[in-house]
Amino acid sequence: MDEQALLGLNPNADADFRQRALAYFEQLKISQDAWQVCAEALAQSIYSDDHIKFFCFQVLEHQIKFKYSELTEVQQQLIRETLITWLQAQMLNPQPEKTFIRNKAAQVFALLFVTEYLTKWPKFFFDILSVVDLNPRGVDMYLRILMAVDAELVDRDVVHTSEASYYFALTLEARRNTLLKDTMREQCIPSLVESWYQILQNYQYNNSELTCQCLEVVGAYVSWIDLSLIANERFINMLLGHMSVEVLREEACDCLFEIVNKGMDPIDKTKLVESLCQVLQSAGLFSIDQEEDVDFLARFSKLVNGMGQALIASWTKLIKNGDMKSAQDTLQAIEAKVALMLQLLIHEDDDISSNIIGFCYDYLHILKQLSALSDQQKANVEAIMLAVMKKLTYDEEYNFENEGEDEAMFVEYRKQLKLLLDRLAQVSPELLLASVRRVFNTTLQNWQTTRFMEVEVAIRLLYMLAEALPVSHGAHFSGDVTKATALQDMMRTLVTSGVSAYQHTSVTLEFFETVVRYEKFFAVEPQHIPTVLMAFLDHRGLRHTSPKVRSRTAYLFSRFVKSLNKQMNPFIEDVLNRIQDLMELSPPENGYQALLSSDDQLFIYETAGVLIVNSEYSAERKQVLMRNLLTPLMEKFKVLLEKLVMAQDEDRQMALADCLNHAVGFASRTSKAFSNKQTVKQCGCSEVYLDCLQTFLPALSCPLQKEVLRSGVRTFLHRMIICLEEEVLPFIPSASEHMLKDCEAKDLQEFIPLINQITAKFKTQVSPFLQQMFMPLLHAIFEVLLLPAEENDQSAALEKQMLRRSYFAFLQTVTGSGMSEVIANQGAENVERVLFTVIQGAVDYPDPIAQKTCFIILSKLVELWGGKDGPVGFADFVYKHIVPACFLAPLKQTFDLADAQTVLALSECAVTLKTIHLKR
Repeated sequence: MDEQALLGLNPNADADFRQRALAYFEQLKISQDAWQVCAEALAQSIYSDDHIKFFCFQVLEHQIKFKYSELTEVQQQLIRETLITWLQAQMLNPQPEKTFIRNKAAQVFALLFVTEYLTKWPKFFFDILSVVDLNPRGVDMYLRILMAVDAELVDRDVVHTSEASYYFALTLEARRNTLLKDTMREQCIPSLVESWYQILQNYQYNNSELTCQCLEVVGAYVSWIDLSLIANERFINMLLGHMSVEVLREEACDCLFEIVNKGMDPIDKTKLVESLCQVLQSAGLFSIDQEEDVDFLARFSKLVNGMGQALIASWTKLIKNGDMKSAQDTLQAIEAKVALMLQLLIHEDDDISSNIIGFCYDYLHILKQLSALSDQQKANVEAIMLAVMKKLTYDEEYNFENEGEDEAMFVEYRKQLKLLLDRLAQVSPELLLASVRRVFNTTLQNWQTTRFMEVEVAIRLLYMLAEALPVSHGAHFSGDVTKATALQDMMRTLVTSGVSAYQHTSVTLEFFETVVRYEKFFAVEPQHIPTVLMAFLDHRGLRHTSPKVRSRTAYLFSRFVKSLNKQMNPFIEDVLNRIQDLMELSPPENGYQALLSSDDQLFIYETAGVLIVNSEYSAERKQVLMRNLLTPLMEKFKVLLEKLVMAQDEDRQMALADCLNHAVGFASRTSKAFSNKQTVKQCGCSEVYLDCLQTFLPALSCPLQKEVLRSGVRTFLHRMIICLEEEVLPFIPSASEHMLKDCEAKDLQEFIPLINQITAKFKTQVSPFLQQMFMPLLHAIFEVLLLPAEENDQSAALEKQMLRRSYFAFLQTVTGSGMSEVIANQGAENVERVLFTVIQGAVDYPDPIAQKTCFIILSKLVELWGGKDGPVGFADFVYKHIVPACFLAPLKQTFDLADAQTVLALSECAVTLKTIHLKR
């Protein structure tokens, strides 16, 4: 072997050596006999370096995986002998191999097993067992090989094939795996199970590592072998014995979980679970409060969850089969586990609690199906409810300012608890409402002296009721009188108690979230609107010390105002005055740290727009208010644009461009209050927005920071086409001319939807403009598409693909809007060039989305031009190019009918042929 290249295998080697080692590995993979050198190195222990040994196994792995069929019988026999020789050496070596080498060796053994067991090596396991006997190092390897075999046969997390042939290979592989498992069940599983029993018996008191490994193997195999081989007295007794041994009990727990999880007859399953429970209970394992090892309890909780869910599955099957007597026995068995389930659910460790939620959820599902609940069952429901309320509470350690992994896990856990709460509401909505009401009222009476987490959870429970007790369109305050009264009382308490002033961000946020969720309350009791508005507008909301609270409140405030609509009338001018300072455009040079980020300010501008537009003021008054809102933006914009043109430093240019972009974005956002031109006219606001347009368009001719500025103005134009309609048209030609100057793929890709919007909306009205800018736009597109790019520059290739799609979408809009004359009037040479690009798009590019669009364009053109009065030469073009394209495209290798988009392209291709048939 190339000793120099092998030096690069060491993780500490420098980059050149590592590169050389990689190249050498690729070379060996292609080589005919390199595997033999590696096999010899392993069999004779030539190298002591761990990384070289690992490397040799990798070469062998590649040979077995991809080139095994090329080997002769003798060579295949050599690989088998090499592995057995290596295995024998493991028991004699002074030191055991590193774990990563043993794992890699086990994978190679497993690959060989999958390849040879059914044909050339039926005694695979017996040969290994005869070598390892009960030698601890040998047993370690034997167990690792068993886990690797299980991963090959069962573990679907292992990705075995490339995406293209995935499904076909999967089917073949599934068949092969089934055959391997069937053959193993017949020929060797009983012997393997016996070997596991011997290993467990031999090592349970003196080698916990091997015992745990063996338990892991039993747990893995139990899902697909005959359960009676494991679920019998001698095995179960041994496993239960392990439950009392500290170093073994976690693995024993997992093993028992797998046994309980195994599908079997419902009556037998109930008996198995019950017998396990009796023994576990008599061993004192049900006394949770005396157990301090939380890792074990998490596993134990998972086991109890498995047992509970297994019993519930049995109950469901028995009910389905009509066996009421056995179903009743099973239900009693389930009820007997509820006390234990509750202990685990309420446990202070969230992992332990989380592991039992499945059982809890399914138990509530049973109760939901019963016609009447016993007193005990009602007590259980209440106990679960109290447990959920308690467990929803934040703990002292939760870091609100810097949320990390632990916090994210608690948020996920809270989502699980919410599902339980929703299920509780289905079982007993009255009980849930009464419980929440009790907790809420007790807590809010003394909120000033109560810890933040208890106040937060009380408000949170009220918030959660909205989804737990669903109604249509949030009508919580009508219909069922009891429920409406209870919710109304709680909401009144929430807004009048003064709890919005609580000094903790979690309580503040929960207050605002709840107020917005129950906005219909303010239609019933509008007298509370000023109180809540003040909370939004002062230091409790938009002026809070926490940026997180300010940001979320900006969004919630916008929702609150929108939902109250006409009820906001008395407060409009007051609110506009109070939010004025929050809408300041903060230019980069003043160094002033604004209270709200520009994203948050968007919501404030939208809110201001909504307040003005939905008010009952006259059109004149609305116009004045809208002008007051937008004039400061326009004035700042002009000043900042002048500064940008003069700016030398690139960072300063970027900061100014961003600020200009924000100004345009804010103006855009105010227009969201309008649905169409009609509403803009009614409010007398057309003139203000036209002024904005005239102010913003000069930014398009600014030579600096083009991408940022163009993007903002483009978005504004999109909005104005909706709000001002044809009043925008005079501005479009010069705007387009500027946007087509020095543009890149992304600029064009984002400009085309604007032209499409104009074309689709105004159709023939913009025909002269389109005819004029059609070829300049196409030249700009072709110029970018023809730019040379590096072969493996993925992002450039993707940008070109997206631009190509946008180009075809443009042609589709033009033809689909009945404006084919725009293309026809470009001169014969240009028309031909355009048509050829469409044919090329339909056939040559392996992009089904573009192909589909191209066929839509072709069938539309055939429909418009395919008759006798069509353009000269088009009929020829149909037969020489369009018809062949309809057959060439589906014949391409890349035309993959397993892909949904390709099927749509094929459908449009067929429509094109049908249109030709009808027209010709």
